[in-house]
Amino acid sequence: MCGLAGLARTDGRMLPADTDDLLRRMAHAVAHRGPDEQETLNSGPVGLAFTRLSLVDPAAGGQPLHSPDGNVVLIANGEVYNHRELAAGLPSGVRMRTGSDCEVLVHLYQQKGLRFLDDVRGMFAVALWDRARNRILFARDRFGVKPLFYHQNRERLVFGSEMKALFQDPACPREVDWSGALADQALGGAPDLVDGPPNTWFRGIELVPAGTILSFDLADGSSASHRYWSFPDIGAFRDDLSADEFIGRYRELLSESVRECETSDVELGLFLSGGVDSAAVAALSTIRPRTFTALNGSTLVNGDSEHGHRAALLLGLDNHQVVFDTRRVPSAEEWKDLLWLLESPQCSPEVFYKRELYRYVKSEFPEIKGMLLGGGSDEFNGGYSVTAAEGGDWGGFLSNLDEMALRDHRHRMRGTAAWWEQSAAHPLVRADVLRDGARADDSYQRFWRWKYRDIQQYNCWHEDRTAAGSGIEARVPFLDHRLVELAASVPPELRPRLIWDKRILRDGLADVLPREYADRPKVPFFYGDGVHHTYRAFAAMLAANGDALLEEALSGARAKEYIDADNARATLRALQDDPTSGHVEFLLRVVNLGLLDQMAQQPPAAPVDARPAAVPTALAVTDWDAERRAIEAHVLNRAERHGALVPTLHDSVLLLAEPGEPDVRYVLVNGEIQYVVDGSETPAWLRMLDAIDGERGIDELLAAVGCPLSEVEEPLFESAELGVITLAEPAARA
Repeated sequence: MCGLAGLARTDGRMLPADTDDLLRRMAHAVAHRGPDEQETLNSGPVGLAFTRLSLVDPAAGGQPLHSPDGNVVLIANGEVYNHRELAAGLPSGVRMRTGSDCEVLVHLYQQKGLRFLDDVRGMFAVALWDRARNRILFARDRFGVKPLFYHQNRERLVFGSEMKALFQDPACPREVDWSGALADQALGGAPDLVDGPPNTWFRGIELVPAGTILSFDLADGSSASHRYWSFPDIGAFRDDLSADEFIGRYRELLSESVRECETSDVELGLFLSGGVDSAAVAALSTIRPRTFTALNGSTLVNGDSEHGHRAALLLGLDNHQVVFDTRRVPSAEEWKDLLWLLESPQCSPEVFYKRELYRYVKSEFPEIKGMLLGGGSDEFNGGYSVTAAEGGDWGGFLSNLDEMALRDHRHRMRGTAAWWEQSAAHPLVRADVLRDGARADDSYQRFWRWKYRDIQQYNCWHEDRTAAGSGIEARVPFLDHRLVELAASVPPELRPRLIWDKRILRDGLADVLPREYADRPKVPFFYGDGVHHTYRAFAAMLAANGDALLEEALSGARAKEYIDADNARATLRALQDDPTSGHVEFLLRVVNLGLLDQMAQQPPAAPVDARPAAVPTALAVTDWDAERRAIEAHVLNRAERHGALVPTLHDSVLLLAEPGEPDVRYVLVNGEIQYVVDGSETPAWLRMLDAIDGERGIDELLAAVGCPLSEVEEPLFESAELGVITLAEPAARA
């Protein structure tokens, strides 16, 4: 991983005398991406800046890279995994002068021109100056794993791995696109099958498309686009394979991709969540990496941290449980530093925890410069099929995709859509009319294309940035185009067998992972039953010091035009009272827009100059079962549990029963129903709740209701964490 930046005149003139200073500022803005080396080049109409993180050939792999005749100059960020294979295929007489994996791109370009990336496997962003043809080229890998932004005006191009490099140029616009951001499905969260290029969130800033080479003429600024890879058209081609052959081929390709992603002359690590994706990478790895797992309130309750520990133990890998206890509330400055690193309103609690994992690795294991990830599997293997089916089967999944697709068709054909809106239960007009002649499998194709956009818009973006903030490169074995093309070629009759719930992956791991791990249901990074722990922490962050961070976001002139400030404050109050009352991410997204708008006008210090916060620590775990209570106490900040503790309903809580519903209790917080206890599902907990009187301790109550602690332990202590009840020592009751 490296940092790229530069500028080029596109009016036939040379760069001005002050360009060197601008190039140095641009390089400094992305110095966190490449802490090992920094170089600039200023020659005629082109200026290049490069900061290097050295993973392959640390001694001699510096950039810019030059062709032997000097006509081609290249800087690249990323890795070319099959560089040795490509170098072996070059014409006789071509000699590689370095061990850099990227040098082969120079020779491929001289040999093949715009076809030079056709056979390249890897993740990369490239800026190439062709002196002979007087043009500059920008290119990115097939999935946009590595970023490259640019802005073009009448006189010149300015470009960089991150937008903060472009903002060093006074001529570059610095305006958040509020309308475009708020209308984007990635922020609003509507279940729409959207397509199209990712959003940069800023006006006038473009992102080089994935799988594409852009060419700019330095004489007149004209441009051309060459797409060297396109996302597969689902169903347009078929592999004549059986289900078992598909599974075997997928396993073979994934194993090869993991090996290629392990190409490095320095140490690599692995983020291990305990889900099937990261566990698969761990099982197929040949380098036996150290593994790292997030241990917070959410991952403790949803089982991720425990399964990460157990998977590492099973595979004989070193595992570090990186702790974020429930008292850990990010400061406003921490959040703003993270937001500036991300440059995206999608900055979220998930991103925060991922960034903290990288910070721990950087602090404790500075020799690790690359991290293997399990990301990119869900999007193209059917990881969302079970959720999207909403309790149904494959047919339900496809039916719901059709409904999602029709939402868009209804917007486009408002007149005809009225027939659906007036008779929603039994529409009188056929869906095909709204689809306007689309193919029968159109919604399935559109779902895949939506996920292709999603992987670029969010996954690749935040994985790259959180890693780059600590000078580490994120590597994603599942984003190998051969794997995606294979999954895309599964014919309709085999999709329920292979794409449903990622069976193409799960069934291919039979000889390397026990079914307990291969079949573990999908659990998002920090969501699930314990998400209230996360929401409480980030609501507290927004509310700290008199809502300082929220008020700062609301204070900008543009924010006042777009954000309903009173409703934003009311949302925060509700989240403080009950972390499960909404999604803190939606509030954070509008807060992020307000903060980014102000940051762009007056760019903060470069990430490399940001004041570091305290680094997380790890909890050593040897035997999860034996240490479970100690782990929970450490992460959840629970006082030692004992039977003498006296439960009492909080002053803001009222317990109500409705006539005719003897087995149901409504829990009101500040006069509003927040929880419902169904005695048919948890009879012991309902009896315990009814018996709480603020006088008797836990043991006394258990004896009165006739049940063991194990039957009420989880809801009892969760209610205490949510503030529904308090637990006090007997002596403290008065």
